[in-house]
Amino acid sequence: MELKGYIEKIIYRNEENGYTILSVLTDEQTDTTQVLVGYIEGASQGLYIQAEGEMTEHPYYESQFKVASYELRMPEDLDSMERYLCSGAIKGIGPVLAMHIIKKFKKDTFRIIEFEPERLAEIKGISERKAREIGIQFHESQDIRQAMMFLGKYGINAHLAVRIYNEYGAGLYTVMKENPYRLAEDIQGIGFKLADEIARKAGIRPDSDYRVRSAILYTLSQSGSLGHMFLPRELLIRKVLSFLLPEQGDFFQDSYEGMIEKQLMELQLERKLIIKELEGMQAVYGSTQYHTELDTARLLHERNLTFQTAETQIEETLKRLEQSSDIQLDELQKQAVRQAAVSGLVIITGGPGTGKTTVINTIIQYFEQEGLELRLAAPTGRAAKRMTEATGYQAQTIHRLLELNGSVEEEGGVRFERNARNPLEADVVIIDEMSMVDIYLAHALLQAVIPGTHLILVGDRNQLPSVGPGNVLKDMIDAEVFPVIRLSTIYRQEENSDIIMNAHRIQRGEYPVMNNKSRDFFLLPRSDPRAVIDEVGKLAAYKMPNYVNAKPYEVQVLTPMRQGELGVENLNRELQAILNPPQPGKQEHMFRNTLFREGDKVMQIKNNYKLEWTVYDASGRFEQEKGTGIFNGDIGIIREINDYAEEITVVMDEDKVVVYEFKMLEELELAYAVTIHKSQGSEYPAVILPILNGPKVLLHRNLLYTAVTRARKCVVIVGNGYKVYEMVDNADEQKRYSGLKWFLQEMGSNA
Repeated sequence: MELKGYIEKIIYRNEENGYTILSVLTDEQTDTTQVLVGYIEGASQGLYIQAEGEMTEHPYYESQFKVASYELRMPEDLDSMERYLCSGAIKGIGPVLAMHIIKKFKKDTFRIIEFEPERLAEIKGISERKAREIGIQFHESQDIRQAMMFLGKYGINAHLAVRIYNEYGAGLYTVMKENPYRLAEDIQGIGFKLADEIARKAGIRPDSDYRVRSAILYTLSQSGSLGHMFLPRELLIRKVLSFLLPEQGDFFQDSYEGMIEKQLMELQLERKLIIKELEGMQAVYGSTQYHTELDTARLLHERNLTFQTAETQIEETLKRLEQSSDIQLDELQKQAVRQAAVSGLVIITGGPGTGKTTVINTIIQYFEQEGLELRLAAPTGRAAKRMTEATGYQAQTIHRLLELNGSVEEEGGVRFERNARNPLEADVVIIDEMSMVDIYLAHALLQAVIPGTHLILVGDRNQLPSVGPGNVLKDMIDAEVFPVIRLSTIYRQEENSDIIMNAHRIQRGEYPVMNNKSRDFFLLPRSDPRAVIDEVGKLAAYKMPNYVNAKPYEVQVLTPMRQGELGVENLNRELQAILNPPQPGKQEHMFRNTLFREGDKVMQIKNNYKLEWTVYDASGRFEQEKGTGIFNGDIGIIREINDYAEEITVVMDEDKVVVYEFKMLEELELAYAVTIHKSQGSEYPAVILPILNGPKVLLHRNLLYTAVTRARKCVVIVGNGYKVYEMVDNADEQKRYSGLKWFLQEMGSNA
């Protein structure tokens, strides 16, 4: 069935996938409209559409025309031309101006705008400059509409099509014809699999050099999202083959291995890859990853200085501090303070309850007595807030310490105002939760800390590594080229905490005590997922908040997995229904497979250095502070969903007000339950751990240790106690490929 007519109104458009609902003034009956639905790229008010499809029934719109194929054309009659100019397709032309343009040029209007735009200045109210701008916009609107229709044939949605057009302009047709795999290299959000599907539709051969090259670069890029800095050559080749040979099978493996080796050589010659021998292993790096890790090693060595300070002076100051603060440091803690006083770089590591905070406080007091300027920072806002509360000294995120400039985009999409050319003005820099710092943030920090500054890095090496790539703290400690103080004593005032005692048991490979005689560590045995979910819901809704005197959203459910009945995605749906059920007047918005509701607890799941936030005073009317940057792992509460403005307002970290456009919601997810990895650097009044089953690669000792140490007042494990014992026995955490340790040792031996 065919339907033709002019688009009267865009009723709804999903920018993510191009699904559109629009009304059309049909040719058959010019006084009636018909609703069309389907994936219609490039549609706008006033355009002429010729569509093939079928009529369907809808309870609200009655009959709808479901579009199977279509063609869009510029309008030809005067009324439709005027309607198009009024539609907003060309900025600066409103109803009055559109009427005057049509009245002046009649059916010649579009030819004038396209080829003689300067003639628009003949109309009162249009300057020569504005006339040229209208002409440029007309060309662009035509070009982008044609591009969207062209890309739509390859299954590319409207949102992605606009990004492709913005990247290549008219050159996109050449890219699509010759090498669609460039999309995966140049445009974030397009991976190898999507580029491969587009290339297949474009007729690119499966053994194309472009395809092999793209698979290599994509595999290395994906490895970075798993924390790796490089991949061993053999592993890289296996992973690339898994992308290239899903259908052809092993018969073509030898041929494809040869093509992979050829492209590895080509990419090295182009300096996009670097292959380095590390302890008998060929490590394949992306160029940026290699140079970042190598330069981080250099910067660390340059800051590893020794200062001449009299021992008697240090001991006298320590003695005064102990007397004035009424504290008694053990020998290891004193050694940490001494080392900080004489070193340009010192690492202090230890588990919960081993006195790291006491050491930090003493170091702060020591340097204050010396009249030195200090700066304190941590990787996340929550960790920085905890540091401030524990020390009484103002701490901030590392991003704020380095003065993030989200308005300027460089490689990686981020720039810090504090860098090698504009270093930090501080004598002492103390960084807490160093295990969370990835290689890129560590590199930026070291660039801004000049040699001669006291750099004190504090963290627990037994925590999970950073979410971002690298293994910075562990590699620095394992290299054995810097002063490292390992705090191990659990202090008497905290020995009553079974959370701390069990955490240390887990770290030593011993089973935690779970006999339920504790006041802060419990096991609730449950044998099937439904029973676990029901109990977790009760605990999160009222049992734990009442027990630890906290609000429900302060209690955190942590789980090892994303998928499955006890994974993050399903638990969040279950807990949302319990903790924040639908109510009249409570706004909702569906984005892909996630329903967001006012009052929901949500988490940012990627770094966004440009996203603006505002802190208001108690009245909520006056701005106290503004800044940019919301980061992976930041948690907040949805305050408002505005369907008209297509925006969601979230209050992050209790005071930062952030506005998300609907199209940005891929950066948010529900956070009633989060993965243990995402909980790093956080501390909660109570932690609920559903542990029943799961893959061995996820259920390991470090994961359990990290989860337990996130709780301040109470830990409740719901599920299988024997699975907890298996986690303790499994010391094989997921391998992370990084070379910082070797670079540090290599530079140390050459010094």
